[in-house]
Amino acid sequence: MSEVKLAAETRTEFGKGAARRIRRENKVPVVLYGHGTDPVHLTLPGHDLQMALRTPNVLISLDIDGKANELAIPKAVQRDAIKGFLEHVDLLLVKRGEKVTVEVPVHTEGELAPGGNLLEHVLTALPVEAEATHIPAAVTVSVEGLEAGASILAKDITLPKGTTLAVEEDAVVLQVLAAQAEEAEGEAAEGEEAAEA
Repeated sequence: MSEVKLAAETRTEFGKGAARRIRRENKVPVVLYGHGTDPVHLTLPGHDLQMALRTPNVLISLDIDGKANELAIPKAVQRDAIKGFLEHVDLLLVKRGEKVTVEVPVHTEGELAPGGNLLEHVLTALPVEAEATHIPAAVTVSVEGLEAGASILAKDITLPKGTTLAVEEDAVVLQVLAAQAEEAEGEAAEGEEAAEA
């Protein structure tokens, strides 16, 4: 996974008023914590951070006031409910070679068996443990030809080298459900015929 470099500035003002002023300058208030250190309050450029967060579990290289370089991954992102802009971000401090537990998006490929079956994503993201600098962007699962009643468990998913599951092996990730609409229509038609008789 590639690193995104962002210039960060330490901040000394706190509270709602300070956060609003920061956002008006198209910046985002951020807290960096981890490794037993005191939290560091920063501001990051809003647009650059928004672009970086499009990649799940992005590795961010922070240049703090031009003095210190730190690596971090996003831990919590707060967005405005209506406009979607970033309100606040928590970043977790990581070191090269360190293992971290993150959730990786589950993508599917292929077509289910014919018959109008439905694919249910029980887990949309798979908890895994991986080296901070080698977090997979996503895991891809083939659902080609799966029939109703089939399910894919966490242990069935092929993970990249150096990545291990951080969830029970028997956890259901995907399952195929039989289409219910046709049966419901058939039952309704039978009910109408009985009422007419």
